[in-house]
Amino acid sequence: MKKQFIVALAVLATTFSFSQKKELKSAEKAIKDNNFAEAKSILSQVEPMLSSMEDKYKAQYYYLNAEALYANGSANNDDVTEALKSIGLVQGDYVEESAELKKTMIQSFVKKGNDAYEKKDYSMSSKYFENAYRVSPKDTLYLYYAAVTATGVQEFDRALVLYEELEKLNYTGIETEYYATDKESGELEIFQSKNIRDISVKGGTHLKPGQRQTESKQGEIVKNMALIYTNRGQNDKALAAMEKARKANPDDLNLLISQANLYFQTGDKEKFKSLLKEATEKDPNNPELQFNLGVMSQESGDFESAKKYYDKAIELDPTYTNAEINMAAMILDQEKGLIEEMNALGSSQADNKRYDELKLQRADIYKSAIPYLEAALKADPSNLEAAKTLMNIYSATGDTEKFKAMKATVESLRGN
Repeated sequence: MKKQFIVALAVLATTFSFSQKKELKSAEKAIKDNNFAEAKSILSQVEPMLSSMEDKYKAQYYYLNAEALYANGSANNDDVTEALKSIGLVQGDYVEESAELKKTMIQSFVKKGNDAYEKKDYSMSSKYFENAYRVSPKDTLYLYYAAVTATGVQEFDRALVLYEELEKLNYTGIETEYYATDKESGELEIFQSKNIRDISVKGGTHLKPGQRQTESKQGEIVKNMALIYTNRGQNDKALAAMEKARKANPDDLNLLISQANLYFQTGDKEKFKSLLKEATEKDPNNPELQFNLGVMSQESGDFESAKKYYDKAIELDPTYTNAEINMAAMILDQEKGLIEEMNALGSSQADNKRYDELKLQRADIYKSAIPYLEAALKADPSNLEAAKTLMNIYSATGDTEKFKAMKATVESLRGN
């Protein structure tokens, strides 16, 4: 009796194995026919048998399940996530087939990510790039792209998860760039690889080959994390993240300025000013840095410091239009208080006298803004706003000749 029971079990096991094999073949055929819904249905019936399957059939199941879920790239994001999980469980048999499927998936995700980016659909672009990374975790650049594009559409919760993952991986994004000078144009050109550059140099189209390391992206990553923490009201986390980034990148000026701005946002103006001073000492001849410091000083209400930074930026680069415009706007902003006081005055002799005093002060404000606006218009003759503001100032100060000339300029810029 015992013998018969053992034989019966053996027959049952053989039948069970045959059934699994048959179902997997049916799923495979459905996939080849692009009938992915049917394949998923068949595989869902096989799934309860996984615990009793032989390893080779398990490998086949996971591979086919990934294929069915991926559906030649037409799957929704949830199915893609499940497909990635399934393909990650393939061991032994079907490893080569899985590697080919992964290669296909990566190429598809990257292409779709780039296409979505070109169409400015940054949300979808981010998801495709993340999928590409999940298929190939060694390609951390795709994870970085996913985080940046998510930030671009203010998907901050998702972006933060991706940034935190990058930070744990100690991702720097540093790459070796291969370059050479174009013989005809004299301009520096970056090549995709050393081999392509060397071929161009040997061909005689390029000269002076070289290589260099790109800047680390760690500072940008932590800065974005800090901004998201700040947006969430988690200032302590934001400051801690920025402090950590500064320790790792003490010479990164952009990071230093971001840290200063963060202290300003959290209300620590003394720390803010201290860091601004440190920034100017590190790179005193950088006009862009001086301009950024001017912007932050202006936003903090420190008019004198802002003026100093804007003037320094203009001194270093006389064509720095944004510094000219900001300086003029900041000067003209002073008239608001004068106008409010003028409008509040009565008609007494004392009020009339005060009105005249304020009118002269306003004229002085206009006159001090004129050089900056004229310089901005000289550097950028198409700047309609600068031209309109100058036209109004010339009118207000009674400079009829310049008013008429500027009016003609404004009309020309408007296309009248």
